Amino acid sequence: MSTVDPYEILGVARTASQDDIRKAYRALAKKYHPDLNPGDKAAEEKFKSISRANDLLSDENQRGRFDRGEIDGSGQERAPPGYGAHGGYRDFADGAGGFRYGGGGGGFSQEDLGDILGGMFGGGRSGFGRRPGGPERGADRSYSLTVPFVDAVLGATSRINLPGGAELDVRIPPGIEDGQVLRLRGKGAPGQQGGPDGDALITVTVTPDARYTREGRDLRQRLPVDLKTAVLGGPIMVPTPSGTVRMNVPEGSDTGSVMRLRGRGVKEHGGHEAGNLYVVLEIHVGKPDDALQAFLKDWKSEGGAVGGEAA
Repeated sequence: MSTVDPYEILGVARTASQDDIRKAYRALAKKYHPDLNPGDKAAEEKFKSISRANDLLSDENQRGRFDRGEIDGSGQERAPPGYGAHGGYRDFADGAGGFRYGGGGGGFSQEDLGDILGGMFGGGRSGFGRRPGGPERGADRSYSLTVPFVDAVLGATSRINLPGGAELDVRIPPGIEDGQVLRLRGKGAPGQQGGPDGDALITVTVTPDARYTREGRDLRQRLPVDLKTAVLGGPIMVPTPSGTVRMNVPEGSDTGSVMRLRGRGVKEHGGHEAGNLYVVLEIHVGKPDDALQAFLKDWKSEGGAVGGEAA
């Protein structure tokens, strides 16, 4: 029987909120992600255990069953209370997956109980209490997928390689966040004796972008503007995740001025409106020509120098 405690794996209290669990998982996933620890088998195994713990605790139903002692940390059914105690049960009762438990007078040791449960729940000895032909659900399988920042903003289809050389196309929804887990129903291990296939659990890592930062569904970028455009105003071309657009810079703009491009942030999806792109201007003078230098010299001589005091 598994003694794994998903709360201990994620380092959270049993009273932790879903937000606390999500934050703890993301922090650990970033630390132990296989892409960040190439060739480190220990980190890979740690990442898998973190993913399994998060899968259980992020599912309210599964978390409740674990807290009540109905399943263990790996999601397997626990033995019913009092199973194997001296005196046993008078009657037999049907258990999950077509198994029966109960009856008999003698007690069991922990080793005996572990062997019995191994046979009941998919491993070890076969035939104990199993109804012939009972279907079993396939196990879930965990994978990792790294996607570019722009794909996470606009949505895309990515492909991952599965064991054995098979490939799987994964639809990345617009607005997916770093560390988020996608569940693909029926893409895990095959079921046994007619049982349903397990699911594929895909942890997504979003690579940073040199141009953009993300704030919820909005994006922000810094954009250089020449001195003439900043002073007199005029159009500039702004790169966005969905293509380059034309934007007018107001007259008299300065470094730090912020302009908004509506709908040019995270693409609309699942009832969420499209986010905005906020452009922060940075005035770049560049190499001044003779006319500009002459103008500044005349402007200084006419206006005179003014002393100041540092703030």
